[in-house]
Amino acid sequence: MLIPMNVLLTNDDGIHAPGLRALYNRFINTHQVSVVAPDRERSAIGHAISLNQPLRAIRVSPNGEYKGYEVNGTPADCIKLAIAEILSERPNVVIAGINPGANVGANLNYSGTVAAAKEAALNGVIGIAVSIEGQVADNYDEAARFVLQLCDIVTIKGLPFGTFLNVNIPNRPMSEITGVRISRHGTGLLSEYVEKRIDPRNRTYYWQGPDMQSFEEDPAVDGTELGQNFISITPIKCDMTDKRVLEDLKSWRIKKNKIEYLRLKIYWSRSPRRRRYNK
Repeated sequence: MLIPMNVLLTNDDGIHAPGLRALYNRFINTHQVSVVAPDRERSAIGHAISLNQPLRAIRVSPNGEYKGYEVNGTPADCIKLAIAEILSERPNVVIAGINPGANVGANLNYSGTVAAAKEAALNGVIGIAVSIEGQVADNYDEAARFVLQLCDIVTIKGLPFGTFLNVNIPNRPMSEITGVRISRHGTGLLSEYVEKRIDPRNRTYYWQGPDMQSFEEDPAVDGTELGQNFISITPIKCDMTDKRVLEDLKSWRIKKNKIEYLRLKIYWSRSPRRRRYNK
């Protein structure tokens, strides 16, 4: 049974993006939908916000298909502005996406899509970041249908304050997807390169190359599950405290005017203790 909700849609690909349009078309029949999204692509901008320029929100109707506000800022700006000023009612849920290209592993640190869902969670609103595998995606509509169903479940069950969901969907028809897995955030190594080039005026510039991620042998991480043709759903916390290290740090006896260097030296020389933080 569908529960009517106030749904706020955003993304990091701009208000004209097909993934955003697919979500709108799925949700508008059963929910109150608002759209507040960047006026242009803001991919890989992370959780940046605009402090040194005024924000402008302009009412637009992309291709005459729906109405929304385009903002000359970041995805996080869009959520802040929507909740504080634009919307007459507080949203029940914020959905960011559908982003072309998976947001798994290290990419979570850079993604504007993920940052929008995180900003929602920081404001006490359910946040869901949605991405579809591959830069050229053609299964947005079926992905949006899955998100609609997921949204109903999340609304009934709820999420703790400061926790949001990161969802990654294979770029295939739903009938060809193996299933759904609840995954852990992968922290595999990110392999990337920077290509050095020379422009026509003999000046050096650099172009960042595509990143390749390797994931742990643990099959329960997001990138591995997605690679095995599963929809990956990962709960992400805004609280980034490493609680395993927290108590150890207290035992280091770090003081205002003196640090026990010998103690630290002995501590880090014990390789078994070093390895515990790399697990």
